[in-house]
Order: sequence, then structure tokens, then C-alpha cells
Amino acid sequence: MLRIESKERAHWRDLAAEFGFGFHTMYGEPYWDESAYYQFTLEQIERDLEDPTEEIHQMCLDVVDTVVRDEYWLHRFQIPEAMWQNVLDSWQRKEPSLYSRLDFAYDGKGHAKLYENNADTPTSLYETGFWQWLWLEDMVNSGAIRRDADQFNLLQELLMGRFVQLAEQQPGQTLHFSCCKDTEEDRGTVQYLEDCAREAGLSTAFVHVEDIGINGKNEFTDLQDRPVRWMFKLYPWEFMFREEYSKYLTDAKVNWLEPMWKSVISNKALLPLLWQKFKGHPNLLPAYFPDDKAASKLNDYVIKPIFSREGANITVVENGKQTLHVDGPYGDEGVIFQAYHPLPKFNGNYTLIGSWLVNDKAGGISIREDASRVTQDLSRYLPHVIL
Repeated sequence: MLRIESKERAHWRDLAAEFGFGFHTMYGEPYWDESAYYQFTLEQIERDLEDPTEEIHQMCLDVVDTVVRDEYWLHRFQIPEAMWQNVLDSWQRKEPSLYSRLDFAYDGKGHAKLYENNADTPTSLYETGFWQWLWLEDMVNSGAIRRDADQFNLLQELLMGRFVQLAEQQPGQTLHFSCCKDTEEDRGTVQYLEDCAREAGLSTAFVHVEDIGINGKNEFTDLQDRPVRWMFKLYPWEFMFREEYSKYLTDAKVNWLEPMWKSVISNKALLPLLWQKFKGHPNLLPAYFPDDKAASKLNDYVIKPIFSREGANITVVENGKQTLHVDGPYGDEGVIFQAYHPLPKFNGNYTLIGSWLVNDKAGGISIREDASRVTQDLSRYLPHVIL
């Protein structure tokens, strides 16, 4: 695994405007960064990232099966009691999922270590499935990268295939897409997914989360008062469970992407239970709830709120002393302790690898860099190649 400095394509910003990639720069700082790229061998991709991703995903499904049937774990995972039956029903009905992303620390040697599972609302999808592939094509065609270079990137192909499968289970239904207003990155992710769905032959519609209404039949509706029967929402279940309209979730009869059972594995309570079930697994880090006696034996660890996103409210403790803290809105819901395994550092940059799944199949990787040890929403995105 190498970090290789590279020249930017002269025309990439014009291309970004042409293809609607409006969030390549955020708050005056680069988000998309092609001044360097990461190079992997095929063995590193297949053995160290692809295979563990699919294996850990199956382990996570085992956790779901445990949690949805046990009130103790439902409490631990902060699932509101009013939603317990809905979550269990979602799992027992085998409601289908679309995609997720596992985040790993990996330096090209040894075992990739799981940081967390973004199982409900992962972003940076457009950059991964489309934009970095376009970068590779341009670099190869210009002679800047060898013609035999490849990329671990089946994401767009797998997404379109998955949409075809899902449409067979929802014949004739329009798939609504939704995200919050004033979130350009979220809107880009949702627009990309909607484009993939249309390419797969689906009928689609879009409505912002804030514009979803309720009709007299307790059905969710869009701005044209059409009932929502099938929806992809880039909006976390932990928010939905706690808002006023949660009382309509049972009767609204919406087929959700992601399904409600994913609320179990999209929060950090997953990590201690994964460790309990699969203790010593080479891709897992020891993780505990604070009241577990084993937690007190950790000397270097990270405190993660159960619902934290984008690196918010993360605290790093080394030799029993706090060495880093990131502010944010999370923490009241409870925290977990995870053994500290710092990100690898390449040319002064801390590097995180996101490994994507479409349903149960590993589909590609994304790479984020930051000067900080904690990857956050503005951390730079860099492309990669396989040689």
C-alpha cells in the first residue's frame, strides 16, 4: 500500500461542474483531492479488505438476530421500546437492504481493523462509485498511470443490479428518495442513487425529509400528496424513532431502504457485542460498555458515543490520559470503549479505508485523509488504484 503523489487533471473542475459534483470543495477547503492516490496489490484488496468485509458483515447479521429478540440488548442499543416490535418484524420479514460501509484502519500489512459499521446512512457514494472511476479512466488514457491499472470498484454495477432485484419485490411501485434540506453532500449521494435506480428501470421520485406529510389514512405523503410506499431515506433511524411522526411508522406501511433492522448495526453498541461474540477475531478491536469490568483494563482506548457520526464527540485516551477530543452533539445516549488502534500515517496524513457492501457483496473502497487522527465530514477523499 503506497501513497503516490500525482498531478491534478487540468480539466477536473470543469468535469465536476458538468457531472454535478458540486461539493468537491467545502467551506473553501478541498474535499476531493487528486494530488495523490493510493496504490494496492490485488492480494491486499482481496485478502485483507474484500474477504474480511463480507465475513464481518455476516457477523453483524448474527448480532442483529441476537439483539432483536432480547430486551436487554434492545435497551443497550438504545432502541425505544415503542419500536421493539417493529424492529423484530423488520428482521423476521427479512426486509432487504441496499448498501453499507465498514470503516477500517489498514496500512497494507497485517489485518485491517474494524472501526465501525455505517449500515444505515453512509455517504461518499458518488465519489466512490462514479467519480474516482472517471479519474482512473482519465489518468490511464493520458498515460499518467499504467494501462493495466485497475480499481476495486464494482459499486455502480452492483447498485444497479440490486435495484433490479428490489424492484421485482415491489412491482409497479415508485421508489421515493429523501434527505434533509441544505445538505449538499447528502443530496449528491441521494441523486446518485436515484440515477442508478432510473438506469435500472425503476420509477423514482424525490422529497425532502422536511416535506414529508401525513394524510388522513396515517400514510406518509410527498408534496404531490402521493402516498409513499417505498422509500430510500438518507436519514438515521435513531432520529426517526424519536421524532413526533414515529407514532405513524407502524401503520404507514412503507418499505424502507435501509430497513428498520439496520438500526441495530448502525450504532456503536454493535462493537462490544461483536467482540463478545467473536472475541479475538483478527479484524476486530476489543470493545466494551463502560460498566464492563474489562473496560477498566484498557490503558489506551477511544470513547465513542453510540450514535456519533462523522467523528463527532470522539475522545482518545492514552496511558489513562485524554489526548484528543472532538466536540459535537452526541453522548447523552451512552458510549462504548474501543481499544485504541491509531490510523496509519502516510506522508503526514492519517488514512481511513471505507469498504462498501451492496447487500452481502463487497463492492469497492473509498479512502479519506486528515491531519487529525479522527476522520470527520470534511476529511479529504483520495482515489486509489490496483497494480
